[in-house]
Amino acid sequence: MSTKDFIEKDYYKVLGVPKDATEAEIKKAYRKLAREFHPDANKGNVKAEERFKEISEANDVLGDPKKRKEYDEARTLFGNGGFRPGPGAGGGSFNFDLGDLFGGAQGQGGGAGGGFGGGLGDVFGGLFNRGGPTTGTRTQPRRGQDIESEVTLSFTEAIEGATVPLRMSSQAPCKACSGTGDANGTPRVCPTCVGTGQVARGSGGGFSLTDPCPDCKGRGLIAENPCEVCKGSGRAKSSRTMQVRIPAGVSDGQRIRLRGKGAPGERGGPAGDLYVVVHVKDHPVFGRKGDNLTVTVPVTFTEAALGGEVRVPTLGGPSVTLKLPPGTPNGRTMRARGKGAVRNDGTRGDLLVTVEVSVPKDLTGKARDALEAYREATAGEDPRAELFQSAKGA
Repeated sequence: MSTKDFIEKDYYKVLGVPKDATEAEIKKAYRKLAREFHPDANKGNVKAEERFKEISEANDVLGDPKKRKEYDEARTLFGNGGFRPGPGAGGGSFNFDLGDLFGGAQGQGGGAGGGFGGGLGDVFGGLFNRGGPTTGTRTQPRRGQDIESEVTLSFTEAIEGATVPLRMSSQAPCKACSGTGDANGTPRVCPTCVGTGQVARGSGGGFSLTDPCPDCKGRGLIAENPCEVCKGSGRAKSSRTMQVRIPAGVSDGQRIRLRGKGAPGERGGPAGDLYVVVHVKDHPVFGRKGDNLTVTVPVTFTEAALGGEVRVPTLGGPSVTLKLPPGTPNGRTMRARGKGAVRNDGTRGDLLVTVEVSVPKDLTGKARDALEAYREATAGEDPRAELFQSAKGA
C-alpha cells in the first residue's frame, strides 16, 4: 500500500464511523463488519472478500493510535488528493496529480516540484512504517492460514466436554531453509515491489489499487537459489497433533473457533485460527432439545391411572424419582430440573421426561380377570363420545 493510497482513501467512511470516533467505537465497528464480510461467511463471494480486505486495511490504520495520527495529519495536509496551501499562498486550492508527487523521479530539476527533491515519497518515507528510497525496505509480516478440521464425539462427551487429539496438516515455515525460500538462507528483496509484496495499478478516478506482486507472489523476497523442499516459497507442508479442548454443551454441527491455533505466520506474523466442526453420535436412551435432554420412560397402566413414583435415569449421574399424579395420560412430559446439558454460563438445562403407558402383550389369568372386572365396572363410559360430538359440530 503506497502513501498515496493512505491519503486518498477515507478509512473512516470504510468503517462507517465519524472522524472523532473513540478507539472503542472503531473496534466495535470493525468487529461488526468483519463478521458480516468474513470470507468464511461468504464462500465464493468476491465482492465480500474485497470488502473484507478494505475493512481490515482501515482497521490496521485507525486501530493504531500512531498510524491514525499520521493518517489524520496527512489527510489534513493533502485533503482527498488536493494539496492545501497555507495562508499567503494566493488563496484557493491546488490540485496536484498525486502520481507526480509520489513518483520518485518527479521534482528533479526546476519547477514547482523541485523543492521536494525525490518526491514526497522521500518526505513521508517512514509514514505508517513504510520506508522510502532513502530509508530502505522492510518486508511485512504475514498471518498464517486458517485451518478447518472435524471431530466426532459421543453424546456424553458433547454434553460434558472433552479433550481430543487432532492431527492437522498445514503450511508452515520450511525447516530446510528456515522459511527463507533460499537454499543458502539469503533471499534478496524483490526489485519489483521493493519488498512490500504489493504493486499498484491505476484504476482511473484519481486513485489506485494494489495487487500481490507477480514476481515474488506477495512474499517481498526472491530466492536466488530456491530451496528444493519448498521450491522457493518458504512454506512447506507440516503435520502436527494437537490436544483440543471441546467445551461442554456443544451440539451436532457446531463450528468452534480456536484463535491462534491455525497455521504459523510468516516473518513474525500471527498464526491463523483453527475451526473445528463437531459431529455428535446418537445416544440409545437420551435425546436433546436445545439445552434440555429428553428421555421416554415406560410406565404401567396402574401407575398412570392410580399414580405413583417412577425412577428415571440421568446422563452420567444418579437416577431421579418423579411422582406421577393419578390419571397421568400417555405422552405427558415432566421435568427434572438441572439434569440437562451445560449452558454457556455454566448452569444446566433440564431433563424432559415423557411418559409412555406400556400395554402388556401377555396377561396371566389373575391379571386378565382383574381387567375384565374393570371393563365391566366402566362399561357405561365412552372416552370417544366427545370426539364424535366435536366432529359433528365442526
